[in-house]
Amino acid sequence: MAPQELLRRVAAGQDGVVSGGQALRAGLTRDQVRQLCRSGRWRRLLPGYFVPGAELSDAALRRARLRAAVASLGPGAFAVLDSALELYGIAGLRRTPQVHISVPVDRPRPQRALAPWLTVHQLTGNPTDLVRVAGIPATSPLRTAADVILRVDRYPAVAVLDSALNNGLLTSNDLLAIPSLIHGRRGAVAARGYLAEADGRAQSPLETRARLRCVDGRVPPDALQLEVRDDDGYLLGIGDLGWRGPRVIAEADGRGAHDNPGAVFADRRRQNRLVNAGWTVLRFTWADTLHPDYIPWTVRQAISPHRPS
Repeated sequence: MAPQELLRRVAAGQDGVVSGGQALRAGLTRDQVRQLCRSGRWRRLLPGYFVPGAELSDAALRRARLRAAVASLGPGAFAVLDSALELYGIAGLRRTPQVHISVPVDRPRPQRALAPWLTVHQLTGNPTDLVRVAGIPATSPLRTAADVILRVDRYPAVAVLDSALNNGLLTSNDLLAIPSLIHGRRGAVAARGYLAEADGRAQSPLETRARLRCVDGRVPPDALQLEVRDDDGYLLGIGDLGWRGPRVIAEADGRGAHDNPGAVFADRRRQNRLVNAGWTVLRFTWADTLHPDYIPWTVRQAISPHRPS
């Protein structure tokens, strides 16, 4: 088998990455590796780590950089913060090109930046805080969530907690353990408040943000993932947010899940069934959550005719 074909197969099992040592063992020379990079056929990520072959998507490139960075920083390096969240598939933070790696506190951090996209931390922790995800060492979901909510504002923090709960990566008992993990750390007071607002029934950060806007606007929903059935028990639809008394439902329309034609038609049929059953259906997008007053005002208008005088 030709060296480059062999290395493409090796890379396929390593998030698209090969090391310089693997390239030499496959039969390439250092000059050949340099030429492949100069020609654009290979991409150099860090000293001694490369992506051979095809272009990668943004998500695949972040994963390749993450694996290369952990290997490049040597034994004891592990993924943390945003990068650990992405490994677990926990949503809530805006994805950026930056990769976050920690090295042990008893080892010096690199004196110069290895790459503009790499941030090297020195986070303290116990061996029990670390697990391996697809072969990459990372902080556990519990430790990752604890570290992240100390560093971000309320809306993304609650969205991260909601996503971890919804995906089964955290439990309600885990949330009870977080205050002891963050005790005495900067941001702990605010973070304890975020824990009280977490709800694993939220199925997306958009749903979390819409819920928090309603809470802040003093029209909190009394149900999440509300099942609406007819008199025969037939399921008419499920509302992301619900106000059962005034029979109002709010749907969080995110990209992807509601954009393809099949989903649009299904949404319309479900909405028609709910409206015919006497429910008011509101629909909100991410842009709507950027305005503090819009969502609670709209909900208040929908439920106000049903409020007692």
